[in-house]
Amino acid sequence: MVTYTVEHPDKGLIEYRDRKRYLWLLSVFLPLAPLVGIALFFQSGSEWVLATPLIFSYIVIPLLDWLFGSDVNNPPEEIVPQLEEDLYYRLLTWVTVPLHFVTLIAVAWFVANQDITAWSVLVMAITAGAYSGLGINTAHELGHKKTRIEQSLAKIALSIPAYGHFCVEHNRGHHRHVATPDDPASARMGESIYKFALREIPGAFRRGWLVEAERLKRAGKATWSMHNDILQSYALSVVLQLGLIVAFGWVMIPFLIVHNFWAWYQLTSANYIEHYGLLRHKEANGRFERCQPHHSWNANYTFSNIVLFHLERHSDHHANSSRRYQSLRTFDGIPELPNGYFGTYLIAYLPWLW
Repeated sequence: MVTYTVEHPDKGLIEYRDRKRYLWLLSVFLPLAPLVGIALFFQSGSEWVLATPLIFSYIVIPLLDWLFGSDVNNPPEEIVPQLEEDLYYRLLTWVTVPLHFVTLIAVAWFVANQDITAWSVLVMAITAGAYSGLGINTAHELGHKKTRIEQSLAKIALSIPAYGHFCVEHNRGHHRHVATPDDPASARMGESIYKFALREIPGAFRRGWLVEAERLKRAGKATWSMHNDILQSYALSVVLQLGLIVAFGWVMIPFLIVHNFWAWYQLTSANYIEHYGLLRHKEANGRFERCQPHHSWNANYTFSNIVLFHLERHSDHHANSSRRYQSLRTFDGIPELPNGYFGTYLIAYLPWLW
């Protein structure tokens, strides 16, 4: 176990060990979960086992969150610079990106080459979409960083579910307008997730495109050019998904439509629960107050945070967006979700329960 140390003039020697250091590998390998369902199918011959990865995400992970409880430990601030400079944590996010490609291509091959029912094809498309949704989460972590390699990997990850506008919209739109009436990615009090989705999905695309067009205009570049960060990612999406159609046939068209939609819906689900009903106050000068930790719903559940690169410590992320996942903190007195993200999604999908 790596020990980080620093000599503080007042506190003396400070030592810190990240107890989750090697558990973060679960975030890396979770995108391969659909392959477990395929392996179980070849072993048993039963199509029912193809739903195993979905059951794991939406049933088992919430139960594990309940079983293992919360982790409220924060790294000492004096240690954070060392923690953020540790290349190990960056490599984990980098390695995750190609694994998403492996999973989508493998599932597409399976759907095209196995004699399974239409219902099983639907299950596999939803499964692939759910785990490609994790790719948007990986892109979220990478896209907030300034290095060229991480920015590029974020665009590549977003090409898998064809959601190339996300980083532009999220970083320059959502983070600016979060928890205000101007933000399509912040859910309003009393708004169901289904009404929210109809507002959020097109609203995010529209805002992302406008923000990028503005940037390019200031830089003297054409909007419809490869200087456009959104088009760069979407070009990769076209190559990938047309390649799958050519390689595996017309069944890929409905498969990819469902896959893409469900990946987008996972992001919509996260956006819905992250800021539901929270509003920043407008100050006398007409501007909204600075985003604070209490403007996001937080969750400290151990297991789901480990498999989501600490996404659920969302309060610190919005208050300090440049922090890397391994150094995100929790705070007292902030809104707390009743379960991790996957369990809370299930509640949100039932508006009468939400």
